Amino acid sequence: MNRLSRWYGESPLQLLLVAASFALAAYAGVRLLENDPWAVAVWFVGAALVHDLLLVPVYSLADVAAQKALGDRSRTAMTYVRVPAFLSGLLLLVWFPLITRAREDHYALVTGHSGDAFLPRWLLLTAALFAASALWFLAVTFLAPASPWRQARRARREERERERERQRRKETKERPPSDH
Repeated sequence: MNRLSRWYGESPLQLLLVAASFALAAYAGVRLLENDPWAVAVWFVGAALVHDLLLVPVYSLADVAAQKALGDRSRTAMTYVRVPAFLSGLLLLVWFPLITRAREDHYALVTGHSGDAFLPRWLLLTAALFAASALWFLAVTFLAPASPWRQARRARREERERERERQRRKETKERPPSDH
């Protein structure tokens, strides 16, 4: 076991999990390609092109706009915008045909339910993700002991105390010696 860890660099459990994930991916790939491999290949190439030529510039522009809107605190605060945006985009990607009602008739035929609820639920979930992220940002910024806001308050309080001490020393030095 020690020899395997030295050779592989990680634990045997991690090696087993990696091998299992590759096996599952290979199985999924074989199942996916067994019907129409050309359609799958065209879909992958099209998805890569759409992502690289259309979506990456949109991501970049949205990120730059959000950084400009947040100002100086953009490095830390951008995480609180990027995470809910990523999760919302992922949900949109997964449920796109139902959110846009492109396959509403097929969904109703297969499940017997209406697909009208997907867009409002996705919007509500997106709003909830951004609200939770904003609350978390406020909690970290204003309530955490090591938050920049609390550190600034502490620094101002310490500076006031130092100023009072300087003022007290200055006042005692200006009095005549008999008052000491």
